[in-house]
Amino acid sequence: MRRALRASIFLGEDDVFGHHPLYHEIVTRAHKAGMAGATVLRGCEGYGASSLIHTTRLLSLAENLPVVVVLVDEPDKVRGFLDDIGVLLAEATVVVDEVEVR
Repeated sequence: MRRALRASIFLGEDDVFGHHPLYHEIVTRAHKAGMAGATVLRGCEGYGASSLIHTTRLLSLAENLPVVVVLVDEPDKVRGFLDDIGVLLAEATVVVDEVEVR
């Protein structure tokens, strides 16, 4: 067992960087940075700073669903990567917690 950090980056599905989804940009940069892995999870319901609930249950509110990018790696790599992409995270919520990797 080894200690690591998990970074969970909360975004909206419609958040973009350039001409493609922001979550894609983060995953691409994580791959180029040699991070151990990255996973994108799409939520079926949620709300953020706007307090507007986005849900798949109502077609009219099925836009900009919540997305979470999860990264797990050595503490120094996770912290360094988050510093490197800080400009991309201006509107995101980022949660970092210690985890054990088996």
